[in-house]
Amino acid sequence: QVQLVESGGGLVQAGGSLRLSCAASGRTFSTYVAGWFRQASGKEREFVAAMSRNGANTYYADSVKGRFTISRDDAKNTVYLQMNSLKPEDAAVYYCAARWGATMPMNLEYDYWGQGTQVTVSS
Repeated sequence: QVQLVESGGGLVQAGGSLRLSCAASGRTFSTYVAGWFRQASGKEREFVAAMSRNGANTYYADSVKGRFTISRDDAKNTVYLQMNSLKPEDAAVYYCAARWGATMPMNLEYDYWGQGTQVTVSS
């Protein structure tokens, strides 16, 4: 079992930055692919970013490429999402997810999910 707890959400003006954190507990987090997803009000949950177990590979949704950066610190069992140049359309609840193994899906096929953290972007 892996428990995931997100933090770092909040209210930011358009053009601003936030860094989300996801603290993992339980099994060795380094054996899991880490992902970030988001769900805006009235919309389906969508992929944002993913990072491989060793941190060598990353995937991003086209909508966030060049603005968001996923990273991980396995010594701290934590994955981060640095979000820059935020836009009103980035407002959503952001979820951290973990998947055991090497596969890095960009759909919802992850094993564990956090409860989410709200990001609000004012225009």
